[in-house]
Amino acid sequence: MSAVSEPPEEFIEIPLVVDPARHGFRLDRFLSSRIARLSRTRVQAILDNGQVRRADTGEVLLRASQRVRAGEALVIRRPAPREPEVVLDYREIYRDEALLVLDKPAGLPVHPSASYHRHTLTQVLRDRLGPGHGWDMAHRLDRETSGVMVFGRRAGSATALKKSFLGRAVRKTYLALVHGCLEEHVRIDMSLGFAIGSKIRIKIGPVPVEAGGLPAVTTVRPLRHGEFSPNNSNKGPVTLVEALPETGRQHQIRVHLAEIGHAVVGDKLYGLPEEEFLKVVEGGRKLHELGAQLGLQRHALHAAALALPHPITGAEVQFTAPWPAELAAILAP
Repeated sequence: MSAVSEPPEEFIEIPLVVDPARHGFRLDRFLSSRIARLSRTRVQAILDNGQVRRADTGEVLLRASQRVRAGEALVIRRPAPREPEVVLDYREIYRDEALLVLDKPAGLPVHPSASYHRHTLTQVLRDRLGPGHGWDMAHRLDRETSGVMVFGRRAGSATALKKSFLGRAVRKTYLALVHGCLEEHVRIDMSLGFAIGSKIRIKIGPVPVEAGGLPAVTTVRPLRHGEFSPNNSNKGPVTLVEALPETGRQHQIRVHLAEIGHAVVGDKLYGLPEEEFLKVVEGGRKLHELGAQLGLQRHALHAAALALPHPITGAEVQFTAPWPAELAAILAP
């Protein structure tokens, strides 16, 4: 009787090309700078395990102190993680020869990361449209943010779309549920950067421009008031707001709202004390446990509308995505 063989272990490969700005970096410093979530200890473990190699020759790189050169192509090869379950789908809002517009569900990351490789919008597009589909995203949304995303043709209309976003020719409208009772319009002008003094490498916070912060402005308008009771505990006031970002910084709306005392409902990073999120990063706590603690497994931020010049005609086009049912169950627009 023949033995039942175990299925072969699956691996993923992360390509990294050394850019001119990092020419001459130590290998460990280069890896840390390219993948910010990796601690120094984790980088050393990756090297010790022989997971870094040259893309052209396959030579394994073990010495943390060796220098990298501009243009050098490296690959990190590691076992494929067991990925969290997500909604592997999207709704197509609009498509023509130059423009693809989708309604992305909450929980679906757009790019591969430490926890997600196949369970990403990038992979879902390949599966649905074929590996050579040719669409390139013009911007991105956080994993837990739902709503409108725009794509253009790679080496074609995508370039014009990205220029529109960079040139602030795109009007973005978000809806969010926030804690507390926000009564008046507020324009938040607060420069942002990596949070000063935080132990969480991805966390953003107020940073003065003179200290390297980037200008960031968001206008917020209250729409409706209601109540939210996480885990059947005491009810607290919440406000449905419209947020209009004038700039496009990472986590901008979430940080701005948290800094004025109205964190987004369900926000695991900015709606809880930092120690709670660190239990996930360093202590092995599951992310869904934070969601259970907050009473919502996603943060209540939704990209409701985008208005932008069409990359071919230049005429303004506008696209909308409906307020998700799980958020409407708390407070409808």
